[in-house]
Order: sequence, then structure tokens, then C-alpha cells
Amino acid sequence: MDQKSHPLLPIFSLLLAASLWGLFWYPLRYMEAQGLSGAWASLLMYLGALILALPWLHKSWPDLRAWPVQMLIVALATGWTNVSFIVAVIDGEVVRVILLFYLSPLWTVILGYWLLGERLTPGSILMLVFAIIGAMIVLWDPGMGVPWPRSVAEWLAISSGMTFALANVKLRSLEHASLSSKTLMSWLGVVLVAGVWVLLFDARVPVVESSVLWFAGVFGIVIAIVTLSVVYGVSHMPVHRSAVIMLFEILVAAVSAQMLTHEVLQWYEWLGGSLIVVAALFAAYSHMNE
Repeated sequence: MDQKSHPLLPIFSLLLAASLWGLFWYPLRYMEAQGLSGAWASLLMYLGALILALPWLHKSWPDLRAWPVQMLIVALATGWTNVSFIVAVIDGEVVRVILLFYLSPLWTVILGYWLLGERLTPGSILMLVFAIIGAMIVLWDPGMGVPWPRSVAEWLAISSGMTFALANVKLRSLEHASLSSKTLMSWLGVVLVAGVWVLLFDARVPVVESSVLWFAGVFGIVIAIVTLSVVYGVSHMPVHRSAVIMLFEILVAAVSAQMLTHEVLQWYEWLGGSLIVVAALFAAYSHMNE
């Protein structure tokens, strides 16, 4: 769809995705409580979405042949992003996990410098400083006396943000590839990563009520909508700007977690989270002035 004819559509698309992602933790935890782990839920949901998309597979072959390596990177990066985030948000504290995930602008700048040879501007350096300080505050462990992730969930959240940044950079570089091919590869990547995860760490087939499986199937449709929204949005606007719009997820997650759980963030965690958000805003401002 032509961005010039619909300049607000990519923005609305990303806001929709951010809102849904900010609420995803709740149904995921519901399924986990019913016996369907995060990895199995990821596998079933995205496998259903992938099967529905198979009729469009033939339209994606030209893009897959034209950019095989880039498409593979998108698939694996998106796969790890989704599976690790889903497992993290089930096992960890919702807002802490999402804040650590949204260190992604930091990784975007580092990847741009390392992989693309992009120079570090004063704005990007300032963003790096704010993001690193914010992360150190959020990760500060009074018992250990050092800033360090407290759990596997927090390590997964950080790694998810890294691969999210990589996927965004690659999706932007594939602006001439079709939306359907990029979406198809994203879903395939999640199925592959979730399948390997299940084989290695969660091989026991879950025994759950059929209603839970139906719920996972319906949730897979929502996942499909979110994936399309993200792929469309990041493909039609600069990477840094899309990353900032996706920060709306933090607000949605914070409000929903406050209302639906007993999780409470300490004042220093809010301070560190604010610095991470400011860092992302610096990234957008720096990009707009380049």
C-alpha cells in the first residue's frame, strides 16, 4: 500500500500491534496455567497462522530466491524474538521484562555501526548513555550489589530485544520484498525456533482441555494480525521511528499488570525504565535530524 496515500496507516498499524503486545501476557499466562507452556503455545499459534498462509506461499518464492540470506535472518531473528519474549513474559515480571526488551534501540544503534558502518552521531551517543544507565538501574540487584539480570526470564527479554532490533533492520532493508513474503518468513521462523525449543527443553506433549487448544487457535489469529501490523509498520517508516511508536506497549503493559496482578515496581525501576524510554526518544530525534 502506498505510504504517500496513507501516511498515518503505518503509525496506526504499529499502535495496534503495541497495544495487543502489551496485553498478550494475560492470555499467555492463562494458557500456561491450563498446562500449555509458552513454547508449546508459540508452536501451536504460529503453526496455525502458517498453515492459513500456505495458499500465498507461491507468491513469496520470487522474494525468497532474490534475498535468501536476508529472509533466513528475518525468520530466525523474528522466531527468537517472539518465542523468548513469550516465555519471558510468562515466567518474569511483566513490566520489567518489557522494559528490558525495549533496550532494542540500543542494539539497533550498535548493529547499525557494526553491520552497516553507520557513524555514531551525538544524538546516538547520548541515547547509548541513557539506555545503558537505564538498564543498569533496572537491573540493579541490592543483594549482589551489581546490575545483573535476576532470572532466565530477564536474560530472555534482553536477547529478545537484540533480535527484534536485528529483525527490524533486516525488514527495513527488504523494503522491495512483498509484505506477504516477509510475514510468511516471520511465522516460519517462530515455528522453527519454537519447535527446536520444545525438542530441547519441553518435549513432553501437554495434556490440556480442547477448549485451551481452541483458545490457542483463536489467539493465533490475533498473532497473525499483530505480525502483519508490525511487518507493515516497520517496512514503511524509518526503523528508529517505528521503535519509538512501539514503546506504547510499555504503557499498556504497565496499566494492565497493575490492574490484573500483584506485581509492583520499585521507584528505581520506574526511574531506569524512564531513562530507557528517553533513550528511545533520543534515537528517533537523532534519526529525524540526520
